Amino acid sequence: MTIVKKIKDKKVNFEFNKEFIKVVTDKIATNDAEFITNSFNAMHPADAADIIEHLSQNDRENLIKLNSFKVDPEVFVELNESIQSEMIAYLSSESIVNILKNLESDDAIKILENVDEKDKNTILSSLPPKDRFALLESLSYPEDSAARLMQREFTAIPSNWSVGQTIDYLRENKELPEEFLEIFIVDQEFKPIGTVPSSRVLRTPRDTKMMSIMAESQTLIPVDMDREEVGNLFENYNLSSAAVVDKSNKLVGMIAYDDVLTVLKEEAEEDVLRLAGVGDEEITDGVITKTKRRFNWLLLNLFTAFLATYCISLFGATIEQMVVLAFLMPIVASMGGNAGMQTLAVTVRSLATQDLTKNNFTNNIIKEFNIGV
Repeated sequence: MTIVKKIKDKKVNFEFNKEFIKVVTDKIATNDAEFITNSFNAMHPADAADIIEHLSQNDRENLIKLNSFKVDPEVFVELNESIQSEMIAYLSSESIVNILKNLESDDAIKILENVDEKDKNTILSSLPPKDRFALLESLSYPEDSAARLMQREFTAIPSNWSVGQTIDYLRENKELPEEFLEIFIVDQEFKPIGTVPSSRVLRTPRDTKMMSIMAESQTLIPVDMDREEVGNLFENYNLSSAAVVDKSNKLVGMIAYDDVLTVLKEEAEEDVLRLAGVGDEEITDGVITKTKRRFNWLLLNLFTAFLATYCISLFGATIEQMVVLAFLMPIVASMGGNAGMQTLAVTVRSLATQDLTKNNFTNNIIKEFNIGV
């Protein structure tokens, strides 16, 4: 899914306000599906998703069950994971199939991941064979792998084609992506050997061979590479897109920069949550769900608090003789806590950016220890 496609013919920077939320809520109560459909379809999908997320759970259920309510499938992609799962659960299998048919493969797999296992087979069996095979293959890979990020809609041509043949192919082939930044050049075994920016094709004479204008240096991503590593590759090499290859090095898909931006954002949020001792949670999660995710860290903190109290109790007699030590206790505890949080923040950041390695681990631990002392 490209950013260009997402903002095309849509109103961007919709002015979000509470008054409009109330209007939508009232329209849901009066079953005015036409107004809501027209309003949502005039917005950017991300703005429509924001409105849905700010509705109550009851209103969201009533919204999705309104007769004649139709919304851009991209809206479901923009919803946060917990709300997306909730909304998908309200939909019929037929509605989910229609959504998947109108999404690119990388977005379709995100929706399918949130479908109950008992309904997943029914939905897959209703899809065209080509789409079904693609989604099943993606589901066979780990959740955090490149296969779950990639889209199978890409543009690839033989290495012996000319610029003219390529342009004619791009005009006539209806199955190509609507927007693409690069054209992949493949050999007879469908292995990528180079890339050509689409803009360069338009500026080159028709009789020029594509091989003569292609860039041979390219970053190939194994289909089973962890998505965090994919994000680091895009960040380090300033990639706009990259080819995804299987174990035999054949081209099977591509990953666009907008999908990687999502990964980097999610990984950064995950690191911040871990820093605070909080699990992966959404603001819309319930109290019980959030408590379960935080309980282990809170229990560990309680244990260390008791341990600190026990250590202090061992020096009770000394503290009674030198009362001034009691004034120093909260100061030492506060300084120790702050130093620990600083060390934790720096370490988590170093792990996230892969700056902390086996080679410099010991030196960094010694440095942080000395700073704490």
